[in-house]
Amino acid sequence: MGEGSALPVGVPVPWPLPNPPEGWLKYNGAPFDKNKFPILGAIYPGGVLPDLRGEFIRGWDDGKGVDSGRLILSHQEQSVQQHTHDIKMAYSITDGYRSMLGGSPNADLIPIKDMSHVITFTGSGGYYLLANNSTGDETRPRNLSFNYIVRAM
Repeated sequence: MGEGSALPVGVPVPWPLPNPPEGWLKYNGAPFDKNKFPILGAIYPGGVLPDLRGEFIRGWDDGKGVDSGRLILSHQEQSVQQHTHDIKMAYSITDGYRSMLGGSPNADLIPIKDMSHVITFTGSGGYYLLANNSTGDETRPRNLSFNYIVRAM
């Protein structure tokens, strides 16, 4: 992939190595020499490439209405769409007293004989619920890490 590449200058390309080939730059937020790379300078007149490290590229809405109001090349913070969860909670009680779904330390106690319960409830959002989840520090689909590069000349 060099000067004879069929890809135009400015197209982000996933690259499987840490360093780009000759004539290509990383999309890492670094400034570049607009005199040395005038075509790239016309695309990014500020002389700085976008930083695509750890980012996903999303197609521009362009009037479709899925992600309206965004400008091309604009950054967007992460978000989780509002949703609901069905959560099943099971517990057993043996010859004792148990507060049934009460959150107060002074909740009424109900005498119960040996039994098991399965309780199902639905709540929206689910941000305060924790039940066999696979949460992390961010919301993301499964993915494979590549280095985004751009043909500079």
